[in-house]
Amino acid sequence: MRIVGLMILGTGLVVAAADLPDPSPAQIDEIIQKFAAKEAEFAKARESYTYHQTARIQELEPSGTASGKWETVSDIIFDTAGKRTEKVVRAPVSTLHNILLTPEDLEDLKSVQPFVLTTAELPKYLIRYLGREKLDEIGCYAFAVKPKKVDPGQRYFEGIVWVDDRDLQIVKSYGRGTGVFKKNNAYPKFETYREQIDGKYWFPTYTIANATLHFPEFDQRIKQTVRYEDYKQFGATSSITFGAEVDQPKTEPAKPDKKTDSPAKKQ
Repeated sequence: MRIVGLMILGTGLVVAAADLPDPSPAQIDEIIQKFAAKEAEFAKARESYTYHQTARIQELEPSGTASGKWETVSDIIFDTAGKRTEKVVRAPVSTLHNILLTPEDLEDLKSVQPFVLTTAELPKYLIRYLGREKLDEIGCYAFAVKPKKVDPGQRYFEGIVWVDDRDLQIVKSYGRGTGVFKKNNAYPKFETYREQIDGKYWFPTYTIANATLHFPEFDQRIKQTVRYEDYKQFGATSSITFGAEVDQPKTEPAKPDKKTDSPAKKQ
């Protein structure tokens, strides 16, 4: 994004080291392969779900009052031909005056912020085991992830993912979109939380970014949120809704409780 730029939050759930011993290097490699395969299953399964998405970015005054807003509300649905598509429900005229979303920002919102690390994507990334942690009561393996190289026109995730040590799926990611940087552009950090919606897969349900963006001329405080709600399997006879109970309920990750800043992009 540029100025007229975007957003960032970083924070974290309070995490505590799990009591269990760390896996061996060979076990870590096996865990990575298994969770990537599980993520590939999830990515394929998510393509058969509809859902409601609300994305919002606000420019904030030092007092916290919103002075500008960009918002898009859309439904991810299937058309009469059975093709998955995005139907924009509401997209008011943007009132942002200091920041401007770039195509890279929109691509990050679409594919990087709800990050899925599949078997096919593994060769693109360097993955380093960080240790065992707990997000609320969920035992997790934490991994640092960054691209091995960046190709022009491609967007990548760089940050940390937390993988449920039982389901072997990502339950939280924290980082930023990255790629070939354009002059005066920078990309914000974000946190994306997942919930177990259908008793089998963990779906992205909430992304947040919160930062003061530093430009040569001035600083701009912003806030971004994305909510993914009302997941429903296409063709199913009953709906699966955001926050509903599942057959094997698990405690969902808590919302972040502290903020960190990051830069954005200048026009």
